[in-house]
Amino acid sequence: MTGWSDRMAPSLEEIEGLADAARHALPEPFATAARGVGLQVVEVAPDAILDELGIDDPLELTGLYDGVPLTEKSLMGVAQQPDVIWLFRAAILDEWSARGDVTLGALVTHVYVHELAHHLGWSDDDIAAIDRWWE
Repeated sequence: MTGWSDRMAPSLEEIEGLADAARHALPEPFATAARGVGLQVVEVAPDAILDELGIDDPLELTGLYDGVPLTEKSLMGVAQQPDVIWLFRAAILDEWSARGDVTLGALVTHVYVHELAHHLGWSDDDIAAIDRWWE
């Protein structure tokens, strides 16, 4: 049996480390696209984001892509803000605990790649067509 009595929940930095590992493991051309997107790991989604999305429970949102998808960018356009993938630690840990059938690294990788797919211009329906993760 694993000795959990002396372990702490993964920190923001540890979640970020798992996401960085996922980013570095990406094949081309996805790795190049990922280098242009910032990464922000926080405890829970800020109220402004939850309000904008109409989400009452912050544990329902594990990640978010905030930016303009590559398919909508213009070569002549000037970015108003950098593209960022947000990961929300408490929601990820809640999902991990509730599932009980995946490693934390696999879950963080899944959330990160899902949000990166939005950067690439994929819709949730596009992602669901090839990623049956939640079934």
